[in-house]
Amino acid sequence: MLDSATFLTPAQIVAELDKYIIGQHDAKRNVAIALRNRWRRLHAPQDMQREIVPNNILMIGSTGVGKTEIARRLAAIADAPFTKVEASKFTEVGYVGRDVESMVRDLAEQAVNLVKQRRKEAVKTQAAQAVEDAILDALIPPIQGSGSSVVKPAFGFGGTTGPDEMPSSDVELNERTRERFREKLRRGELEERTIDIKVQQNSGPGIGLMGGQAGLDEASLQGLQDMLGSMMPKKTRKRKVTIAEARKILLDEEAAKLIDMDEVKDEAIRLAENAGIIFIDEIDKVASSNASKGGPDVSREGVQRDLLPIVEGSAVTTKYGVVHTDHILFIAAGAFHVSKPSDLIPELQGRFPIRVELQSLTKEDFYRILKDPKNALTKQYEALLQAEDVELTFDDAALEQLASIAFEVNSEVENIGARRLHTVMSRLLNDILFDVPDRIGANARIQVTRELVEERLQGMVRNRDLSQYIL
Repeated sequence: MLDSATFLTPAQIVAELDKYIIGQHDAKRNVAIALRNRWRRLHAPQDMQREIVPNNILMIGSTGVGKTEIARRLAAIADAPFTKVEASKFTEVGYVGRDVESMVRDLAEQAVNLVKQRRKEAVKTQAAQAVEDAILDALIPPIQGSGSSVVKPAFGFGGTTGPDEMPSSDVELNERTRERFREKLRRGELEERTIDIKVQQNSGPGIGLMGGQAGLDEASLQGLQDMLGSMMPKKTRKRKVTIAEARKILLDEEAAKLIDMDEVKDEAIRLAENAGIIFIDEIDKVASSNASKGGPDVSREGVQRDLLPIVEGSAVTTKYGVVHTDHILFIAAGAFHVSKPSDLIPELQGRFPIRVELQSLTKEDFYRILKDPKNALTKQYEALLQAEDVELTFDDAALEQLASIAFEVNSEVENIGARRLHTVMSRLLNDILFDVPDRIGANARIQVTRELVEERLQGMVRNRDLSQYIL
């Protein structure tokens, strides 16, 4: 558990985040410490592990500065279950909306999927062998028992057989033919051949239940649906597919047979409890500002009080078992333009002791965002056109001008952070993307210069009213 974090120090975690996220050094430092502390707790003395609780983090910053991306990349580094929820989607008990415990159930689902994927990788070789045997059975069914009569093979595969090598029975002939086909399968010579395979299907449509009328909560309702579904008999049906398609279909089925789901559930619960990360976005939307009265504030404090036991540590029933939330890392985020963190109820504030304010992006940040990250927008567009055999390149001066325009538009219209770059780049390259491959053919080379950027985008900055409609 947390194997990928074993060799990552906080500095190394920050270095990994730097590959995708520009700036926000304080936020990266705090989440790196929080991630390393998870590994430290699991290697602490047994009697202290239960006492060490995570330092939950509250990120404060406007949209588009990297709050969600930091949390998402952190989960990827740790190879940990991660779920993102929006606090505004939850409502106080008694109002229409999602139950706050659903975030823990979502995390358990992610953990199960993660563990299943790991187990599938572990049994991949064994499952592939079973798939090969199943495809062979469809091509050349095996002969049971032994017979004396020999029928010469009618297939034009394999070499000639001399008198001394003639098979002594149909069983031996069948086995030799299967081995020849097995070799051809491994060499990929039969991938387009069509065979009939049996696949499982449910015997009937899904069962719908009205949870509110039955007096069931979401977990009990899901458990009842799963139980009724498992009682229904499984049916199989034949499908005619190519061998290449059969490999994909049968590999999932064979891998599932080799996996013990009880072990998967137990491991997933432990993984969710000790390594899970829940990102609660828009938490400022449930903070009641002193300036606002009535209206949508009616259930905001109720949502906070419903969130409190989850963040403090409680037992949540999921369809995979009970998940204890005491050691789940919670990262909350919000812009806090209208309200402020102190508008949250004191008990909830106390459960987010680490507060990090993310800085607004500068013109230099925009330039680095376009150039440095592994998933930079410029690299994404280059990859898109590379698929059409068209080479796209950007001058440094062009990137500086793009950064300047995005910064200006953010300043004058609405500050949406790095998301503004998506709009600016789309406006710049839309004509090119439309003309490829009809007017701009393969092997073309397109260079984006400062002059091209100014020609296509400068008008948007000059006309503020027009830019409000365009962007």
